[in-house]
Amino acid sequence: MKHETRNDWVMWMRAMLLIFGLALTGAGVGCTVDDSVVRAQANDAHKQIDRAVLTDPVLNDYVAQIGRRVVMAAREAVKAGYEQDNLFREDPQWMFEDVKFHLVASDTLNAFTTGGQHVYLYTELFATSATEDEFAAVVAHEFAHIFGRHVHNGMRRQYAILGSALAAGAAGYALGGDDREQVAMMLAGGTLVGGQFVGAGFSRKDEDQADKFGFRFYVIGGWDPDRFGDFFRQMVAKGYDTSDPMASHPQLSQRVKNAERRAAEWKNERPDWQRHRQPNIVGPQRFAELRDRARKLTRSMPKDKSLEAAQLMLAAFPSCVAPTAQPSQTKARKRVAELLQDIPQ
Repeated sequence: MKHETRNDWVMWMRAMLLIFGLALTGAGVGCTVDDSVVRAQANDAHKQIDRAVLTDPVLNDYVAQIGRRVVMAAREAVKAGYEQDNLFREDPQWMFEDVKFHLVASDTLNAFTTGGQHVYLYTELFATSATEDEFAAVVAHEFAHIFGRHVHNGMRRQYAILGSALAAGAAGYALGGDDREQVAMMLAGGTLVGGQFVGAGFSRKDEDQADKFGFRFYVIGGWDPDRFGDFFRQMVAKGYDTSDPMASHPQLSQRVKNAERRAAEWKNERPDWQRHRQPNIVGPQRFAELRDRARKLTRSMPKDKSLEAAQLMLAAFPSCVAPTAQPSQTKARKRVAELLQDIPQ
């Protein structure tokens, strides 16, 4: 049984190295990554994550409704001429037809897109959202990363950072002698720290652009422009903000200010701005019920190695809502480094 468990982890680690290796090879030789490459990479990654996706039809229908409103709003914005130079580098039609919004069982406060057709909304983030407006703002932000093709550049760099850490850890394990585990973790951890610093400026730019695009899709989708920054406000109140220069994201307090500015400009420039307003998909009481439903389903999911591996992968992804890594993310990355010792050399 121990041998089978070890093989499970070895297979998972090889899959991770393959997925992140695609980003490394692309970055290393300077090749252009087009939509088809990013979509294929996202589909490969989804095979490792799928076990953590909630299959409850009630929750899936609700999340899909929010996603559809965001995507339809983006399509409407493009038809009106919004950001066409950015969008039409390649045929964007797939963005408006194939994107899937997955609610995934994870205790990490995060949301993330691997590009292509997949957006992952963590149950901890859903549970933390006080209102549908907060949750919809995050959904719009994540779709905006796809719209802006950020996985092709900024987020791909984050994959390369994690992939480099895995490769460095493997090299450290091979060369480290009796202290190989410690060497592997030191090398992996050092690569992550250095990569975060190098990539910070670029990632900050992507995040601000995703807030900009996301705000547009959110308000055209019918939600209250004054509520777009509410999730960030909540994060600030809970102590997630930072002024750390190594943070990959803008300060949350600055994102709140930007949201307030965009809301004021939107209303000032559009006297008829309320024509876009629509009722929320569900009211506050029903939203609270859906959050509770997601919590219960997450706790009741049968535990096995495939779920554990999927949740570890989700936890190891870069944060898309907080400026710096959360403890669960740091722990997950350390666990990945530890698992490298199980890969045969």
